Amino acid sequence: MSYQDHEQAIQRSLNFIEQHLTEPLQLNRLAEHAGYSRFHFQRVFRKIIGKSVAEYVREQRMTQSARELITTDQRVIDIAMTYQFKSQESFTRAFKKVYDVTPSEYRKLLKQLVSKGEVIVSKTSNTPNGWLMTGENPFDYETGLDNNIVHSGNYAAYLKSKHEKARGFATLMQQIKAVHYRGERVRFSAFVKSVDIKEAAGLWMRIDHSSGEVLAFDNMMDRPIKGTNEWNHFSVVLDIPVKSEVISFGVLLNGPGQIWIDELGFEMVGDDVPVTDQRATEGLSSEPVNLNFEDNTATEKTN
Repeated sequence: MSYQDHEQAIQRSLNFIEQHLTEPLQLNRLAEHAGYSRFHFQRVFRKIIGKSVAEYVREQRMTQSARELITTDQRVIDIAMTYQFKSQESFTRAFKKVYDVTPSEYRKLLKQLVSKGEVIVSKTSNTPNGWLMTGENPFDYETGLDNNIVHSGNYAAYLKSKHEKARGFATLMQQIKAVHYRGERVRFSAFVKSVDIKEAAGLWMRIDHSSGEVLAFDNMMDRPIKGTNEWNHFSVVLDIPVKSEVISFGVLLNGPGQIWIDELGFEMVGDDVPVTDQRATEGLSSEPVNLNFEDNTATEKTN
């Protein structure tokens, strides 16, 4: 068989794995589906994918189970059983080893970062001190410090896709208590450099109530960074309500490309600096309309 034939067979295996993650996936079953012997299947799979069959299946199950934690109200134990973990305890140990938080902590950590709401916390030794890298699929992205490309000082942080088929989004982020900023207006800013951003990138900030309610949010997706750009200064500005509990902020990369961030700022500003939260006025008219109910052009008249 040619290398292309092997690639096609392994792609069929990947599709099969994705469709059957909630079922037992013994190696013999996968090899038979691909049309290989068990030994040959393992060898070809590792050569093309770059990891063992077991590693790949484990990563995909962890990705899907983490996604369900944030997108459903299922109990942790039910998700663990669905994705073939023997117990909630074994699932929690495996989850924390990969994502550095327990499933329950993860569920509380990130909400509504992007419209799909599908996020995963990723633990990596390259993550800058004090920051977390999160994303829809952390295995497709990487982060770290760069001492060659900087705006000032010795280092800039970077976030990039590992390949051109990177799925979903990734973000480098922090969370802090809101207590010192309640009742104030806050600006999060940074110098950002980008290379070959195919989809979108931008700064983001979110304000949460202790109940989990999102009080304010902006991720620059109405004014995204795209393509290749030299260092530019960007900012998001939000009001921090008195009932705020947590402030989350960071930089977001959606799809292939790379961004660098440097000279970040987090400061209180005056009322003369406009907020960038688009949700509060999205879709609203600037003035009242049809106060006498005589304008019926948008509705069908009835007799």
